Amino acid sequence: MGVAGSFPGFAGRPPGPVLDRDEADRALGRLGAEHEAIETSLLALQDHAGRRLLEGAELTGVTKDRWAATEQSITLLWGYFDAYAGALTEARAVRARRRYPNRDDLLALTELLRGQGVTVANTAAGHAPAVTGPAVLSERFSLEELVARMNELYAGALDMVVASDSVWSALPARIDLLAAELRRTASLAHSVGVRPGEHPAGDDLESITEELTTLRVQVISDPLAFWLPGPGSAAPGGGRPDTTRYDRAARALEDVRREIEAVLAVRQDAEQRLVHLRDVLSRADRTLAEARSARGEVLAKIAASEVPAVSGPPTALQERLAAASDYRRHAQWHRLSPLLEALEREAEDELLRARESLTSVTAPLAVRAELRGRLDAYKAKVSRHGLAEDPLLIERYDAARRMLWSAPCDLRVAEQAVLRFQQAAAELLTPQRSSGPEDRPGGRGRA
Repeated sequence: MGVAGSFPGFAGRPPGPVLDRDEADRALGRLGAEHEAIETSLLALQDHAGRRLLEGAELTGVTKDRWAATEQSITLLWGYFDAYAGALTEARAVRARRRYPNRDDLLALTELLRGQGVTVANTAAGHAPAVTGPAVLSERFSLEELVARMNELYAGALDMVVASDSVWSALPARIDLLAAELRRTASLAHSVGVRPGEHPAGDDLESITEELTTLRVQVISDPLAFWLPGPGSAAPGGGRPDTTRYDRAARALEDVRREIEAVLAVRQDAEQRLVHLRDVLSRADRTLAEARSARGEVLAKIAASEVPAVSGPPTALQERLAAASDYRRHAQWHRLSPLLEALEREAEDELLRARESLTSVTAPLAVRAELRGRLDAYKAKVSRHGLAEDPLLIERYDAARRMLWSAPCDLRVAEQAVLRFQQAAAELLTPQRSSGPEDRPGGRGRA
């Protein structure tokens, strides 16, 4: 429902020489066109949807103050227009006296079209002087000045009307759509036990509801409080609605919606997640039991070794798992959701600790197994080179084997025995490798 930004500019010239007949006729033609354009603009402003809404609304704040001044401007506009139309009618009457106007007629036309011969009664003299300055009973204008004054008042009135209408066209509908989405989310939240005072998302929904209710009332009663004028724009209605509070409420609702979706997801796969949790905690229990059993074995078989203690089963996690199962039975999904997330993290951590405990406890057995494997590997190596019957090697091998296969085993002493066997084997193997024909570069084995 756009309205022209200003009336057509007054095309007359400043007072000067007396107009001739052709100049007077051309001036009257321009005045007639201007009159029609001004009337069209004023009628469009009168019928503007924003103006009708402003007249019927219970306004507050800055909008109430601006509308009071704008109504005064519109009243003045119609007064100025009537005076403009009266001057045009009078000028037409002078021109219509005779086909060829005499000098008196041309003098009268010149005064009407160029002089300050238009007197306008100040119909707003009893109102606030913000629009017209100090109150006066009447003012005199030239037609050019009168059009400039009407342009100024019209632009201000149109700016206020268009800005208010833009806010009303944009924000209330969006607020209503968001409120409908809020009601759907609140209904869904209630179905999964998310209520104010019981879950943070329930408190957020209540807060968003209050904000949207307040925001809509304020937008309806004071739309200009939600208007951001365009930078450097002189056109009426240049700017945009301020959606800061609306956008903030929309983001908050989106966060709550995601939280509700997470709770719904818990309702759908709660049993599967509980089963997985029981399995993880069961594996952790079995791993700890294995670690305790291995610790006893290590203490019995390995001497002079520090074996870390093994913690008991995670009873606290089992109790919380039982609470989670209880929440599921009673459909307390809003309580179950955060508990399941915490339990899943802690159960995986518990299984990892159990595995680390088993690794730490069985480390001495792993060292003994590595020493045994190294001893047998060197024995097989010397046997391949025909040194298995060497008395020194037999003696050192038997000594190391007795230490590694006896209980309790002193790993430090056994490691030294294995190293002595390795050194003796290395000393015997070195000359064999250097003199054997199969080891010489380019050499050949025996036929």
